[in-house]
Order: sequence, then structure tokens, then C-alpha cells
Amino acid sequence: MKRLIQPGVAMALSLIVTGTVMSAPAYAVENQEAAAYEEVEKGPNNGRMLRQDGFAIELAIFEDGVPPEFRVWATLNGQPLSPDEVKVRVVLDRLGDVQDKIGFYRQEDYQRGDMAIYEPHSFAVALNAEYQGKTYRWAYDNFEGRVDIKDDIAAANGIETAKAGPGTIHQTITAYGELINPVENTRDIVARFAGVVKKVHVKLGSQVKKGDSLVTIESNQGLNAYTIKAPIDGVVSGRYVSAGEQTDGQTLLRLINNRELVAEIYVFPQDRSKVRMGSPVVLEVDGVEQPAEGVISYIGAEIIEGQGFPVRIAIDNAAGVFSPGAFVHGRITVARYDVSLSVKRDGIQAFRDFQVVYAKVGETYEVRMLELGAQAGEWAEVLGGLEPGTEYVTSNSYVIKADIDKSGASHDH
Repeated sequence: MKRLIQPGVAMALSLIVTGTVMSAPAYAVENQEAAAYEEVEKGPNNGRMLRQDGFAIELAIFEDGVPPEFRVWATLNGQPLSPDEVKVRVVLDRLGDVQDKIGFYRQEDYQRGDMAIYEPHSFAVALNAEYQGKTYRWAYDNFEGRVDIKDDIAAANGIETAKAGPGTIHQTITAYGELINPVENTRDIVARFAGVVKKVHVKLGSQVKKGDSLVTIESNQGLNAYTIKAPIDGVVSGRYVSAGEQTDGQTLLRLINNRELVAEIYVFPQDRSKVRMGSPVVLEVDGVEQPAEGVISYIGAEIIEGQGFPVRIAIDNAAGVFSPGAFVHGRITVARYDVSLSVKRDGIQAFRDFQVVYAKVGETYEVRMLELGAQAGEWAEVLGGLEPGTEYVTSNSYVIKADIDKSGASHDH
């Protein structure tokens, strides 16, 4: 899709050259002097003057109330020529072997190009003009937002690329809370019949399976011995008796199944209507590098004062990397959109009045002005300005932006 700039004023084409990788102590990059602007003669219509043997063409991009277009005025020895007397053709060679061929037709006292000049205005220009059987030719570069960076230097600066294509936009809301052990995962072990503890089969911190022996007790009635078995898988988190002690109705052991924890996070009241049972959640847990994922299994019916609506998400903790009490930052997906074209938001930069990404062709990078749609999380929908399959910069795009800014590789709008 081709992106047109917003209407503005008449603008002359000027030569703008590519820059070099920015020089800064943080980057192992080559440092060269930015190329200087070519002095460009402007005509009365603020266009670029092209002269040869007394014959002259003024070529301007006009964008006052219309999409950008070329306009041409011809003169001979300073005297205006009728648009009917001169035949003009312009060819624009863009990055990536794209060529725009532009014809012209009469409009009042000038000639008007037959196609819009879409952004970026970065191309090599070839202009042919025919007048009274003679052909005049000019060629020059008009580059903007473009820079050459060798692949090894790009790699050293952490510049990464990907191809633009379909994606899924996840709209999320943020909630905070902590990891807890749900009550159903905790068991306090007590004796069914009072008696004397004959043997404790586990130690504090022991991992047990459901059915493992925990405590053997000799009952005070009949002096029969019986053994209490583990009712769940878990870890012995509390041991309160030793052999020879009376049970006396006290808690003997505490088991906690820490292989499954729950993240309890709190949703702001204004976001409650967006949350649904089964909504996916990504959880970042303090002290753990890898995020956890789950779905909402419980939504509280009442607001907890000062916190919000409690929401719970079960977490697999088979690897034992999570601990109860850890602080949690949750991102709840409340909507998702499948889009035909998307880019990573980390790759987007500001360029003039546009949001852009940098397309990569060989070892050359150049701006692509974007028309953006939905944005959420990692991705942004692209409605215009970028062709599907374009290789573009996804990481450290600010390196390219800084170098383009330094070299002045942009034209004057």
C-alpha cells in the first residue's frame, strides 16, 4: 500500500544524500562526515531549476490541497514556453527496484504529472524533455530518510529485522497482586483417635506423594497402632510433634502442594466489565525471568477496598520456580484482533510528522511512512505505507534514526 502525505505547500526537489552509521562511544561503528547538501537553484514556483543551453525546466512537487504531484514550467532564454510545445517525462527509481514512470498533461500555464508522488520522496530522478526536435536530459538523486549500513556493523549495533506480515493484536489491561497457595492445596494433619506418637515418617521439607506414610500413632483406646497417610501430594511445611508425644487434638503436620499456585490479582472497578472467565493472562513474577501464562478461573463478586475485584489464575509450578507471596504483574487479554499486516511497535520511530519503520534492502535502510490502526502489546496494525513481506527493522531502530538525523537525510516539507 502506498502512503500519500498530507496537503501542504509547493515543495522543491532537492538533493539529499545518504548518511553513515552514527558515531557514539556506545557503538562500535564507523564514523564519517555527513555529506553536504547540493546547492539547488529554485524557480519562481519554488521548484528545482534544470538548465541546458538556454532551455530550462522548473520541476516542483505541489501539495497544496491535493495529493503530492509533479508540476513543470518550461522556459527558453528566460521566456515562458507554452505547455503544448514541450513534452516531458520523469522516471523515479526507488529503493528495491521500484520504478515510477510519470507522464504530463497541460493544466493552464504548466504541465501536471499524471500520478501522485507517494512517500517517501526518496528516489533517483531522470527527466527527459523534448522541444523543437531536441531532447534534454537531467538525472540527480533525491534521497531522504535513507542510510547505508554494512551488515556486520548493523549486527554489532544489535539491529534486527523481520518481514512484515499478518499478526494478532492483543488488547490488555494491567492488574497487580501476589502468588498464593489456595486453601485446597493445604492440609493440616491431625490424629483421628487420640494416642501416643510412635513414629514420624517425614522430616520438615520432605516431599511426599498422596498415600505416603506420615505418622504412626498408638491409640489410647485398645492400644492399637494406625498410620496416617498423606491426603495430597506436597511438601511438609510444618512439623509439630515427635515420637513419644501425645496427639491431644493438635495439628501434627502441615502439607502444602506447591506444584500448583494461584496468582490473585486485582482488577480496577472500571475494567471489571472487560474481564471474562477463561481470559488469557500473562504474569510477570518478581524474581523470575520467564513469565507465566494462564487463564482466569475465578472472578470475585465484591470489591476489596483499596484494591479492586479479585481475579485468580492457576499457575503450574512443577519446576518449583515460583513461591507464595511473590509480587505479580498481570496482563489480561480483553480483546484480540487478527490483522492482515502488522509491525512490532519497538521498531516504530518518529520521522517528520510521520510514524515510520525502516525498510531494509541489501545494506540500505529507508523510512516507510505508516498509517497505523489498532495498537496493543507488542504489535501495531498497518493500514497503509508498507508492502506485505517488506523486511523492516524490529530492534534498535533508534540507531538508524540517529544516523539519519545526523546526516540530515530528509527533505524540507
